[in-house]
Amino acid sequence: MADPQILLRDGPAATAPTVSLDAFAADTNATAVVIQPGEDARVLLAHLDRLALVEVTFPAFTDGRGFSTARILREAGYKGELRASGDIGVDMLTHLQRCGFDAIAPKDVLDADQIKTALATWPQVYQATVVDGRKPIWALRHGQ
Repeated sequence: MADPQILLRDGPAATAPTVSLDAFAADTNATAVVIQPGEDARVLLAHLDRLALVEVTFPAFTDGRGFSTARILREAGYKGELRASGDIGVDMLTHLQRCGFDAIAPKDVLDADQIKTALATWPQVYQATVVDGRKPIWALRHGQ
């Protein structure tokens, strides 16, 4: 389990020991799981209520499958900690947040000032999601 550098919510980071997705299926006591690229997050949908942490790995900044994993889990109603770990750059932060990640554990420590700047750069969004509840800019312009 990677310790997060960034928490995008109140409260402490989850500390439950993580198991692989394969091990999760066999462990009735596990409350934290790590999903690798290519693994199907939908396997977890029947167990979302017992999970305190789902850690999604990004082995390379060019591998965006973790974004889809996050959306699948959040749109299915997952309320626990969703942690991104691995090769994460400051340019990915707003996208991670929009997909529902609330903890980020980059492989290399990110600069605190760059984190603040990145998260404040786009206060408005163009697409609506069920994840963060922000209204898209077009809806705000039209009073919706």
